Amino acid sequence: MTSMEEFTVLVVDDEGAHREILARVLARKGPRVLKASSGEEALAVLERESPALVFLDVKMPGMSGIDVLEEMRKRGIDSRVIVLTAFAEVEDAVRAMKLGASDYLRKPLDLAWVEDLLEEFLGAGPREEEGDLPHPLPEGILAESPSMRQVLREAAAASETDVPILLLGESGTGKEVLASLIHSWSRRRGGPFVALNLAAFPEGLVESELFGHEKGAFTGAVSRKEGHLENARGGTLFLDEIGELPPAVQPKLLRVLESRRSYRVGGKEEVELDFRLVTATNRNLEKEVEAGRFRMDLYYRIAVIEIEIPPLRERKEEILPLARLFCDLYSSKPKSLSQATMDRLLAYDWPGNVRELKNCMQRACILSPGDWILPEHLPPRVAGGEGSPLGPSKEEGPVEPLEEVEKRAILEAVRKCGGNKSKAARELGISRKKLTYKLKEYGVE
Repeated sequence: MTSMEEFTVLVVDDEGAHREILARVLARKGPRVLKASSGEEALAVLERESPALVFLDVKMPGMSGIDVLEEMRKRGIDSRVIVLTAFAEVEDAVRAMKLGASDYLRKPLDLAWVEDLLEEFLGAGPREEEGDLPHPLPEGILAESPSMRQVLREAAAASETDVPILLLGESGTGKEVLASLIHSWSRRRGGPFVALNLAAFPEGLVESELFGHEKGAFTGAVSRKEGHLENARGGTLFLDEIGELPPAVQPKLLRVLESRRSYRVGGKEEVELDFRLVTATNRNLEKEVEAGRFRMDLYYRIAVIEIEIPPLRERKEEILPLARLFCDLYSSKPKSLSQATMDRLLAYDWPGNVRELKNCMQRACILSPGDWILPEHLPPRVAGGEGSPLGPSKEEGPVEPLEEVEKRAILEAVRKCGGNKSKAARELGISRKKLTYKLKEYGVE
């Protein structure tokens, strides 16, 4: 087993933001990290250095990643290679694997997969969950589950740079809370945190809200108005529901991200901009790109890093602590949860996630006259009424244990993906780390 300090990694990517954030994440784990911004520079580094692992971007001007990989093999350079591809470049990844690449990662990068791959190639197996978070959590924010603590570690790593971040997750999981936390951990914490929900505005007003307008630019524009891009100067701009951004406005936002300049609606003078962009969506933007509803180039710009917040049903460790937190928030006197109430809260699936739990406990505090919150104070769907998971099943026959269903699905996915764990994890919708743990549990390498 190789120690991190003895391990050298080379990161090759012409995109400075991608290269820097990947190098930072790798360096946090301890290895020596080298960087190259082109295929030609990468080969020059490989002539004088012998990195054990190379993260190699496929699409680069000049020599492509495939060209570099072919040249490495001609020269007898046997460093293990992980190719980095966009979601639309699967054929390139397959070609790279045929040339001897060990694995591939898709952009936007999943930082947890990057760390898992590093540990795996070191021969250390999947990493253990780290204990302490890099920053203390503000009052009212909980992270009891391993998956949520991993999300916060990824957020802390990404907050050290100014690269755009895309937050993924179902409605109500706390994407705006995480965006605000990233802002508070960043070097821009002294500036404003400006949040805008794009779904809350009619399509015709989104451009004005973002870019501002000049007096007389349209009917009702009685004075100049600065947009949210300007209001976020020196700080962080959070755009929720980015998938709702109108097609006509998408190229304008792309230009802003490339030039850091914009025009107000009806304006003739360019406005200098300085903000860090964090976006969020509960949509699958890859499918939106494939359907032609979202620009591919904009997707790559806003999603240098993707961080996915797991739904509440997958982090049950946090249900009761959050319920107690909301009780303290909404009750004027201390209230306790009965055992039956706790059982109901844990059994429910929470399709509305943390937001639904918050509303549920607010209702319970209002309806509970005494010191205890009982099942009858919960909404019927949570307490076991119609639509609740506790309701009677109409299905007959034996039920296969969940563990067996999960094991069969995982092994079948790995088989169909030819043993590629990264691809199998993506197809299953779980992290590479979780897949690796499960395979070890089943005695499969």
